[in-house]
Amino acid sequence: MIRVLIAEDMHMIRSALAALLSLEDDIEVVAELSRGDQVIDTALQTRPDVAVLDIDMPGMDGLTVAEQLRRQLPDCHALILTGLSQPGNLLRALQAHARGFIVKDKPAARLVDGVRRVARGEHVIDPELVAVALETGSSPLTPRETDVLRAADSGDSTEEIGSALFLSPATVRNYLSNAITKVGARNRIDAIRIARNAGWL
Repeated sequence: MIRVLIAEDMHMIRSALAALLSLEDDIEVVAELSRGDQVIDTALQTRPDVAVLDIDMPGMDGLTVAEQLRRQLPDCHALILTGLSQPGNLLRALQAHARGFIVKDKPAARLVDGVRRVARGEHVIDPELVAVALETGSSPLTPRETDVLRAADSGDSTEEIGSALFLSPATVRNYLSNAITKVGARNRIDAIRIARNAGWL
């Protein structure tokens, strides 16, 4: 029996995933969670074979959860679900040692097959997405440039970003300028759009 933990913040989707997987004779859903920061403790208690993780969750994102699961519960393999096929997210998922990466608009049978294959230790990734990810490459941004660009996405001023990240406004402007240049953007809004579409934020 394959024991599965599901972490998805949208209740209807989480319930549908649980119902779908529970129809299978060889799969048992042992936990359903709405927050990423609940996964590790619950996984340590329920010992799932596979953790089906939404990439965007409150408390902790699915990629961070996958990395922590690998360290604390290495027998549990992560399968990441995402609503967007952003190539940067795939690269980040692989760096977090996730075994699977499935876009939510795939047929339901793809998830069931993916859970079985991930439980066997196989990798389950859409070949087309791999090709796009390789073409896009990893993020050209440094971690600090990423932090600043992510903070800028909220619409905060340079001074507010600096205050939140303990940087001077001049340093924030330098990081923003570097990020804009690196991603080939026209301005900060364009840089945020490019980085978000690539899955770098």
